[in-house]
Amino acid sequence: MKNITTLKSRFRATVRKVLEGLKSDSAQALVELAFVLPVASFLLVGTIEIGRLANTSIVVDQAARAGVQYGAQNRVTASDTAGMTNAAQQDASGISSMAVTASHYCACSDGSASTCQPTDCASSRILEYVKVNTQTQMHTLLPYPSLPRVFTVKGQEVMRVAQ
Repeated sequence: MKNITTLKSRFRATVRKVLEGLKSDSAQALVELAFVLPVASFLLVGTIEIGRLANTSIVVDQAARAGVQYGAQNRVTASDTAGMTNAAQQDASGISSMAVTASHYCACSDGSASTCQPTDCASSRILEYVKVNTQTQMHTLLPYPSLPRVFTVKGQEVMRVAQ
């Protein structure tokens, strides 16, 4: 019986030592987590913000491309600035506050200026171009020190009109 009592006390002492070791390891793990979690969270949110900015930039640039593709079809669509604006806004349907500016201009093939009049380029031919500028504001999810809260994202495309 005495051997059983001694064995039980040794077992209890061993279990206590193991549990005390676990408690100190748990505390250390909590301290490590307290240091790592804010850094990991900051990296995660930063990655999300960069992704949002890249996506917005791509969408705004592609909207400008859609606008000039509409305008560059022929001479009639080249002067349809409302149609180019509409094409750009339809392409970027996920961005509600995008500003679109469409324009149409001409140049002579020899490099001289033109006002798109048939008599402008006597020794060369008239080249027509369409241009679409897009712009929107992207707000960050969180305020960051030394970074602006709002980023302006711009897109611009120029294309020669099919003749």
